[in-house]
Amino acid sequence: MRILGISPLDKDSTVSFMEDGRIVFACGEERLSRVKLQSGFPHLALKLGFERTGWTPDSIDKVAYAFFDGDEEARLIRAAQAADAKFQSADKLAASAATYRELSDTDYQLDQSVRIPGLDDASDEFMPPKAWWKRAIYQATASHPTLDQRAHRKYYREWVTNAIADHKKWSDELERELDGYGLRGKLQRFQHHDTHAANSFYASGFDDALVLVLDGYGSGCCGGVYRAGEDGIENLHRYQFPYSLGIFYEQVTSALGFRPSRHEGKIVGLAAYGRPELLRDLLLHRFETDNGDIRILAAQNYLITRAMALRFAKRDVAAAYQNVLELVACESARYWLKETGLKRVVMSGGVHANVKLNQRIFEIDGVQSAFVYPNMGDGGCASGAAMLAFGHETAKGKPLADAYLGPDYSDDEIRMALQAEGLDYEECGDDLERRVAEVLANDGIVARFNGRMEYGPRALGNRSILYPAKDPEVNQWLNDQLGRTEFMPFAPAALAEAAPKLFKGMQQGVAKTSEFMTITFDCTDEMIRQSPAAVHVDGTARPQLVTPESNPSFHKILQHYEAMTGISVLINTSFNMHEEPIVGSPADAVRAFVLGNIDYLAAGQFLIPHPSGRDRSGKAKAKAIHAAPSISS
Repeated sequence: MRILGISPLDKDSTVSFMEDGRIVFACGEERLSRVKLQSGFPHLALKLGFERTGWTPDSIDKVAYAFFDGDEEARLIRAAQAADAKFQSADKLAASAATYRELSDTDYQLDQSVRIPGLDDASDEFMPPKAWWKRAIYQATASHPTLDQRAHRKYYREWVTNAIADHKKWSDELERELDGYGLRGKLQRFQHHDTHAANSFYASGFDDALVLVLDGYGSGCCGGVYRAGEDGIENLHRYQFPYSLGIFYEQVTSALGFRPSRHEGKIVGLAAYGRPELLRDLLLHRFETDNGDIRILAAQNYLITRAMALRFAKRDVAAAYQNVLELVACESARYWLKETGLKRVVMSGGVHANVKLNQRIFEIDGVQSAFVYPNMGDGGCASGAAMLAFGHETAKGKPLADAYLGPDYSDDEIRMALQAEGLDYEECGDDLERRVAEVLANDGIVARFNGRMEYGPRALGNRSILYPAKDPEVNQWLNDQLGRTEFMPFAPAALAEAAPKLFKGMQQGVAKTSEFMTITFDCTDEMIRQSPAAVHVDGTARPQLVTPESNPSFHKILQHYEAMTGISVLINTSFNMHEEPIVGSPADAVRAFVLGNIDYLAAGQFLIPHPSGRDRSGKAKAKAIHAAPSISS
């Protein structure tokens, strides 16, 4: 049976081709359109999927989608709004307002004992001055419960109006475009969070698990809890909207001057430098957590976060939000683990892109194993919906082997892209991995374009930039060179067999999810000493463990590098231009390589020196063996 899964069209539109319960092709539209988090119907990804799989529209049995139609979603949105009206009250917000007024009277001092890479001076730690009337509004809504509640109601009404219109728009577009392929009659819709639950459980390979789903919004909810096992996936609880931890984190991302749904990772990194205790109680006063549920007072009043950012440094605001996210989510998880008696946890949903949160959940007493779906955001719902369309008996028992599910390109296609740019190249054949390791051992930067593209937000070696992790200053100068601002160090790619000596708590129960960079671990002294550039200020790292089975070629590079240096870790960051998607095609790779001023590109069997002829340290590069012909030849 062939099922085409399509993710929600509102952002990160993605297709997943599944045959007999196995993903044979999956690709986000952004990788082809070159627009980050591309919305709308995924025509380019669908067309490429047809080309690579040989499928035709007529050969598809079902189309699976991760939302109900516009009318049903509108009903669920209005029902959630009505339920929230009964929960909210100004009286419940009194403690929050009192704490804010108390904090406003304190003599706040920024802790400057630790500097933050990427922030030039102390003034960058604070938001730019706001107009007096904005400051007055922010402070008034934070100080007065009635105004706090009114702001929530106002912004919630606006959200409801926009969300209903958006769901109708995307639902109509989905059906209209499927009509053009003759596929509308095969459409099957699913509850949004059920698709997240399906992808995380079925991809884990676990026999049973507690399934945790946390995200922004979906089908009247913002997450759910499930019991999964031999008989299927049973919903135990739904976290009702608007009590969304996803929107909670989006609010701090926006308030600190970053882009929601894109830069939440910066907040995770920034939080490690701050003091969570300064603002933690203010936020906790806005939560009600009991019997495994999570509810947030005045959840849609984003002005409270801006009021905090007026007075307190970014690092301290970020630290409070990260800490409260962990505390609240883990409290709920503990309740459901105790209720079910389950020892394994699987996670999906946009909030679980937060690698520190995932570590905290894995560290809960009694948890033996954990798995996070590698495409945990809404792009992964295409696969989850397809799994649900197949049904439990077909989908179960098939752990995800790897995330290399996108397109690959032949050496001839790569050679054409190199020649079009007039680049010199060396044909390395079977010696490529050793040559790449040699460049890295000599402190060269290598962009790698090889094999099938990764599915999901993480670069896992096939569309990656590699560099030694021994220089702690690399996080600053390489980010500057790539035009990025990050507060978290680059992630390490490590030989899987070396993991026990590098990361604490590394065990069989997280071996699989550690292949996908979805969880952090505390680092050992050896990891901190040998690879400090990949260790965060709090002593953690977000590893990709590379096995001979998951990525044979990348594993060989790491083996050669270890033989040359005694170190089994390399920095692995995504291969893309700043604020662009990860490269998809050979032409994308060549463009990003040249503009990024990276020392070498390893593409297919080719090793290409940068046309400038200089590496970062100013040393002349070795001349490539083959010179590409000019475009006119």
